[in-house]
Amino acid sequence: MELQVVDLGVARGGLPILQGVSFTLEAGQVLVLRGPNGIGKTTLLRAIAGLQPALSGHVSLDPEAVAYAAHADGLKSTLSVLENLTFWAQVYGTTDVAPALEAFALQNLADRPAQNLSAGQKRRLGLARLLVTGRPLWVLDEPTVSLDASAVTLFADAVRAHCARGGAALIATHIDLGLQSDILDLTPFKATAIAQGDFDEAFL
Repeated sequence: MELQVVDLGVARGGLPILQGVSFTLEAGQVLVLRGPNGIGKTTLLRAIAGLQPALSGHVSLDPEAVAYAAHADGLKSTLSVLENLTFWAQVYGTTDVAPALEAFALQNLADRPAQNLSAGQKRRLGLARLLVTGRPLWVLDEPTVSLDASAVTLFADAVRAHCARGGAALIATHIDLGLQSDILDLTPFKATAIAQGDFDEAFL
């Protein structure tokens, strides 16, 4: 697996926010995106995952190779923990959910409806979904929201194991996950502000 991002530009609300973003992510590698709030980390990740069009540039990897996780946990509230993971496994054409339950310490919650989980438990279940996708690239937007310290450790261990199996992870986060990773600061890629006289043309 190799992800190549070449001169990628993205917009939010019709206005360019990042331009010229280029990097390569290889199997076994973790790349952490950094930058101030609002710079465009989420928008960039969504473009790389194929969830919104880019303004310019190229992403080499097929979106079918990407598992994306953002702020929504993607859970069906009336289904149990086990049923949620089984549902997602069926969507992605996989069958074994036991490793996902174990990786995020969900075995004792397997029969509990998702609606009865705490915020942290829901987050762990949402992240466990990554393990049943069978996809090599994990694209993660602030994945540790609502997690306590022990759950952050579980998550970091899951990322390490995924990369050891030949996967890779692209993560936007403000915290130190204790992972061996490269850092990409998006600040130098902030798009040039549109001049006032050109504002209307941005929407034509």
